[in-house]
Amino acid sequence: MKSTIVVVAGATGNLGGKIVQALLDKKADVRAVVRLGTSDQKVRDLELMGASVVEVDMQNVAAIAAACSNASCVVSALSGLRDVIIDTQKLLLDGALKAGVPRFIPSDFCLDFTPFEPGENRNLDWRREFHLYLDSAPIAATSIFNGAFMELLTGDMPLILYGQKRILFWGEKAHRMPFTTIADTAEYTANAAIDSTTPRYLRVAGDQRSPMEFKLIMTKITGNKFRLFRAGNKHVLSILIRIAKVFAPGKGELYPAFQGMQYMRNMIDNRSDLNDADSNRYHTQWTSISDYLQKYFTIAPE
Repeated sequence: MKSTIVVVAGATGNLGGKIVQALLDKKADVRAVVRLGTSDQKVRDLELMGASVVEVDMQNVAAIAAACSNASCVVSALSGLRDVIIDTQKLLLDGALKAGVPRFIPSDFCLDFTPFEPGENRNLDWRREFHLYLDSAPIAATSIFNGAFMELLTGDMPLILYGQKRILFWGEKAHRMPFTTIADTAEYTANAAIDSTTPRYLRVAGDQRSPMEFKLIMTKITGNKFRLFRAGNKHVLSILIRIAKVFAPGKGELYPAFQGMQYMRNMIDNRSDLNDADSNRYHTQWTSISDYLQKYFTIAPE
């Protein structure tokens, strides 16, 4: 039986590394494409996992094509600003095309931005622009939309205010938002990479919960009564985004303050409502929000 070779670009990142491991667990041959100058330790880590590592000049299409030779799919887990999401991904795609790779999974891994208009979210606009190039190419593409990474709930997303025993939200308290762990996203992506029948879009969610449900979950987990704190509606959030762009533009930053606000505005918009029927495409054991938060808050943060 011919082995399945999957090329993963961005393999040294958190998501990329987990995709590599998930593919190896499924007995796929993994070729991890890393940039020239990648640290020896990161290369060794990938090799110890069982991946074949190729250091590539990501500005050289011929070198990228050589790294993609005989591959059945190229998975992009690249992360960065416009120069990466558009320019570098175009070169990666060109290399895949030159090598005759039949399938390409772009670095989307976000909420479904297809119903939104250009200008509503900077980082998603870059992905939308890349899609114009991708969809004109003679290759089967599959984007995976997973909502927001669940890890943001205990990281940069100010939704659970643990110390104040509050759930901060915008918009409607009953509006459900989709979240998926990085590990579950990687597992699903690995399945999609070795599945030659995937459609253009796959929409999934590990779990979907509303601010009201977050309040109940956190009250049950901690034994302390959490309350809702409504910061405003979408219109107020839009005003704050405009202010943040002026006073905290975050030039050169991947996630400046206004970008996080833009993402939240998308999450509370009805256009982002997710029919996650694709979640059942594979036998993924999705992590629920309750289970994730239970594990995280087993030892209460300082």
